[in-house]
Amino acid sequence: MDFTIKPLTSAQWPALEDLFGKSGASNGCWCMYWRIGPRYRDRPRADNKEDLRRLAASGRPPGLLAFDGDRAAGWCELAPRAELGWLARARHLEPVDDLPVWSAPCFYVRSSHRGRGVMDALIEAALPAAASAGAPALEAYPVDTAVPGHTGNLFPGIAAAFARHGFQVVARRKPDRPVMRKALGSAAGEGATAVHLVHEYLRAEQD
Repeated sequence: MDFTIKPLTSAQWPALEDLFGKSGASNGCWCMYWRIGPRYRDRPRADNKEDLRRLAASGRPPGLLAFDGDRAAGWCELAPRAELGWLARARHLEPVDDLPVWSAPCFYVRSSHRGRGVMDALIEAALPAAASAGAPALEAYPVDTAVPGHTGNLFPGIAAAFARHGFQVVARRKPDRPVMRKALGSAAGEGATAVHLVHEYLRAEQD
């Protein structure tokens, strides 16, 4: 199934609102967990929503949306790891080294589209988007569902999906939670769809 991938800007905000719904994707998080940690639960959900809206309007998109036609089917957070402060405080996800990687730590897929390749489409698009922003590598912190007793909380993505796109395990401090990474070169040669996304991502940063 083909999806159109777009960076989250103010223009796409209504589509994200529709995707996340009244619950803000999960318990009113509005994808603030990796930025502020469990504190997102202790404040009004409207504050989390407003923080993400401001990021969308900031000129540097905080993530990507996958569209099936005119409706958003999935979301991937995409940002420099240094901006996601709670990653450094997560017991098993401390930095592997000093490389200024970007991270794709969180996904949300509309229930009607789960199992239809949305996560793969977002991972594929995140690579040239991060490369276009100058990231030396893209990092992820998925769940390894091949490990018995793995967590059922799959919002960080699934390790097998990242492996399909060339990510390698660079650390594994907990059996079911590897740190995976893919080195990035030039975004050139990634295909017409990726090149179009890179141009759109750069334009969003410059506007």
